Amino acid sequence: MVQVYRADQEGLPANDRGLAYGDGLFETILAEGPRAALLPWHLERLNRDAGRLGIPIVRGEIETLLTQALADFAGHYGGGRWILKVTLTRGAGGRGYRPDKHMEPNLLLVHAPAPPRPPVAGVTVDFSPVPLTVNPMLSGIKSLNRLEQVMAARELGGDLFEVLMSNAEGHVVEGTRTNLFVATEEGWLTPPQSTLAVAGVMRRVVLEHLWSAGEPVMEAPVTLEVLMSERCKGVCLTNSVLGIVPVRNLAGQALPVDNRLSLLCGLSTEME
Repeated sequence: MVQVYRADQEGLPANDRGLAYGDGLFETILAEGPRAALLPWHLERLNRDAGRLGIPIVRGEIETLLTQALADFAGHYGGGRWILKVTLTRGAGGRGYRPDKHMEPNLLLVHAPAPPRPPVAGVTVDFSPVPLTVNPMLSGIKSLNRLEQVMAARELGGDLFEVLMSNAEGHVVEGTRTNLFVATEEGWLTPPQSTLAVAGVMRRVVLEHLWSAGEPVMEAPVTLEVLMSERCKGVCLTNSVLGIVPVRNLAGQALPVDNRLSLLCGLSTEME
């Protein structure tokens, strides 16, 4: 059984493994009133990746807890947009890195106002000098180990909305909080899931819509040469809270901006 902690109640135990070792997962869920449109996708990822890490949870139990939290916290925001942050850790205890076989997972639930919507005219993005290392065993998992993203995100501020990070091969993989889609004459290009530090919920939703619409999509390495050449016809960033965000300027290069990807995916700007 999962032990539940809420931000307005007592905190996690001091020996929680999420605090000590980053031994856990998190989801950041956009809600409007008591409704979270992408809740099934978040639940599926949390359940799948908990299984990959060997953290025992029951999806039905987690769904009940999150649905109740959505109902309980929604009143703080008067029916408006807000964020439910869900942190799942392996639990408390264990000597050193080795976890106790009998510990129970901890679930921390926190709410916060939703960030402003990105400008419809597009955002400014640059490249980060911080390299991104992805362990193949942990690829795509939204774990609590996000120090590389923290270091890269220190560059953000002013008009700079996001920075893109590259792996050891020099391929551009993702942003500090976003996944990447590139428009080309051949179709949409996005980095393979196996190379990602975080396989985003919105990334999956966009891919499913594109596949369903018969749009050409290539999951292949994205290079600087492609992004900074005439082959690049536009760049979009995806995030389950921010939605689909067009890039108007990449490292000083102006890019065309339209809402074609949002329209192809049938995603509203009101609740993405």
